[in-house]
Amino acid sequence: MSEKKVDETTGVETTGHSWDGIEELNNPLPRWWLWTLYATIIWGIGYVIAYPAWPMISSATSGVLGYSTRGEVAAQIAEHEAENAQLVAQLNEADLATLAPGDDLHRYAVSRGGAVFKAQCSQCHGSGAAGATGYSNLLDNDWLWGGDIENIALTIRHGIRNETDLDARYSEMPAYDEVFEDDEIDAVVEYVYSLSRSEADATLAAAGSELFLDNCAACHGDNAEGNRDLGAPNLGDAIWLYGGDRAALEYTVRNARYGVMPAWGQRLSDEDVRAVSVYVHSLGGGE
Repeated sequence: MSEKKVDETTGVETTGHSWDGIEELNNPLPRWWLWTLYATIIWGIGYVIAYPAWPMISSATSGVLGYSTRGEVAAQIAEHEAENAQLVAQLNEADLATLAPGDDLHRYAVSRGGAVFKAQCSQCHGSGAAGATGYSNLLDNDWLWGGDIENIALTIRHGIRNETDLDARYSEMPAYDEVFEDDEIDAVVEYVYSLSRSEADATLAAAGSELFLDNCAACHGDNAEGNRDLGAPNLGDAIWLYGGDRAALEYTVRNARYGVMPAWGQRLSDEDVRAVSVYVHSLGGGE
């Protein structure tokens, strides 16, 4: 049996391990640290026995306590739905146009609709519903398909130009790149630009006016005030979905636009559709 070696400098026994002449001291761990380690091991063993822990093929071990965080959340959701069941039933049966701001049902619809909007709609329309290029501002009173609550609900439920709902709002502007010559496109763009700008070229705009009446007025109207039945925007109010400068207008005339909105009636419950409709209508732009 070899004799234990003691470090001369510290007087501590060494382990016998040496690296480049440096020997490892055999300093034992503090007792409190060891007991803490043992306690955590015992606690860990108890935890994996009591709670779900080990992943299996299609689930995890349930543990002797049968605890489930998903089950706890499901119970809380069920409790919440039970508390609001009467309001949900009233919301599903209510005439949305007659809901009076300030009453319990209207407050509930706005609160619920606001939560749905933030979770499902804010990604496109913005957290404050002010929209962005290509995504409608829901705060103003400029509506492509109508801003009364029935039309808002219809748009939300069926969407716009999607291919999943046969009742989706649908309109399509032709691309005039192969219809008009370049100078004709310039003239139409100048005319549309002149409807909301005073610095337009009057001569060029006058030529564009004739082209507009022959080709565009069928949807946008003789006075370019739009047609909500067709989703055709008002071109004279200086409110633009894709931008109203000459470059943006030229791109629109040449290539057209084809924005798509999903049919939320296929994804949300009817009460959620109705609630978010009330919420959008209450933002200030609803008619």
